[in-house]
Amino acid sequence: MSPKTKVFSLLLSFSFLLFSCGKDDSPTPEEEEEEILGTLETVKTYGGSGIDEAISVVEAADGNYMVFGTTRSMDGDLAGRSGNDSDYWLLKVSKTGEIIWNKTYGGTDDESASRITATNDGGYLLSGYTTSNDGDVSGNEGFQDYWIVKINASGNIQWDKNFGFAGSDQAYKAFQTSDGGYFITGFFDVSASGGAGNDAHTQTGNEFQRGTLHGVGEFWGIKLDANGSKQWRRYFGGSNNDRSYDAHETADGGFLMTGTSESIDFDKTDPKGSYDYWVVRLTSTGELVWTKSFGGAEIDNSYASIIANDGNYIMVGDSRSADQDVTDPRGNADAWLVKFDDNGNKIWQKSFGGSQFDTAHSIVQRNNGDFILSGHSRSNDGDLQSNNGYNDAWIFVVDANANLKFQKSVGGSGLDFVSEAIETSDNKIIAVGNSESNDLDIPTNRGSKDFLFIKIK
Repeated sequence: MSPKTKVFSLLLSFSFLLFSCGKDDSPTPEEEEEEILGTLETVKTYGGSGIDEAISVVEAADGNYMVFGTTRSMDGDLAGRSGNDSDYWLLKVSKTGEIIWNKTYGGTDDESASRITATNDGGYLLSGYTTSNDGDVSGNEGFQDYWIVKINASGNIQWDKNFGFAGSDQAYKAFQTSDGGYFITGFFDVSASGGAGNDAHTQTGNEFQRGTLHGVGEFWGIKLDANGSKQWRRYFGGSNNDRSYDAHETADGGFLMTGTSESIDFDKTDPKGSYDYWVVRLTSTGELVWTKSFGGAEIDNSYASIIANDGNYIMVGDSRSADQDVTDPRGNADAWLVKFDDNGNKIWQKSFGGSQFDTAHSIVQRNNGDFILSGHSRSNDGDLQSNNGYNDAWIFVVDANANLKFQKSVGGSGLDFVSEAIETSDNKIIAVGNSESNDLDIPTNRGSKDFLFIKIK
């Protein structure tokens, strides 16, 4: 072969290699993502002889897991802890569920955990509420306060903040915002604050009077700067019980607060029935854009929400209704999903469950468009195939159009609950909650309620 022929052959081979490896032939994230089959890989419990309840989980940067909740134990995995009050309890566990380290946070009175979220410096925000005014808690304004703790990757406290008035003020989620600050959602007792709590807004005499007429629960959003200092606080609701359990920063830099409302007045302009799913849409400075109710004539409670990959929103919880927005009830209470756009217009809604009480408390979306939901169930019919006891932890997956792909009940003969489930970087599901069982799917019980850790592949 002549030198020119050899060069031509090499160039042809190289061109073929480039064409074969072109981006059009590379697997997409959807193609690369493994299907989750619903097989139990690991079930673990943690705790002592007291009440221990896991509420939230995130994957750490190293692929292990941060499991967050509340403890009253002083033995077992909490050996050496003093005091019979409740504290925040954070565990770092390995991929196989072994404890790497654990820490408690709190004072000499009670703390109750609500959520852990990751921050962009590798640390975390711990949110919940406290009645303490000592120990790790730097202040208390009366009874229960929002309590937000910023920790580093090793679990060491960097700062803490409390917000509240004389009544029951409970934070349910804190997260980092695009400007480097933070947003907190929850609810507070405006009747105990005397109408205070809207301090980013010019308050007239009429508005003050309106505030004193509000009920014992209001959606209460607080915006913090990067150091955790308050920038503004706003509350929304009516004269009955309104509670926000989740919130998100929106594409325009505003905020969406979601939860449950019993009110029929003031900011609640479109009541459907006893309790409704309720959405409050805000600007970046906390001004009200719109509110929206979803539900029927009975009790409908929303515990979680998500911004879907298409930019719309989905709320989840449970519904006892069989009218208005709820068109396909299964029985008793069902896990109920409602999808809506950025103007509050409903896109679709869907019920899941059986003839008994079923609920969803969390939702996340996979890269392939599917949604992972978690909660608990008492049913063994309808969408449920089995029930191991009085109440089982329940994890299920639906596609982008809310068609059920698979579901899994996990539990023993006692009470078993899941509060949150996430997808891991290796395409597994981690779910956390609490268990009183000591048989069937549950390997052991250390006493009363234990943290429950479930891994599904």
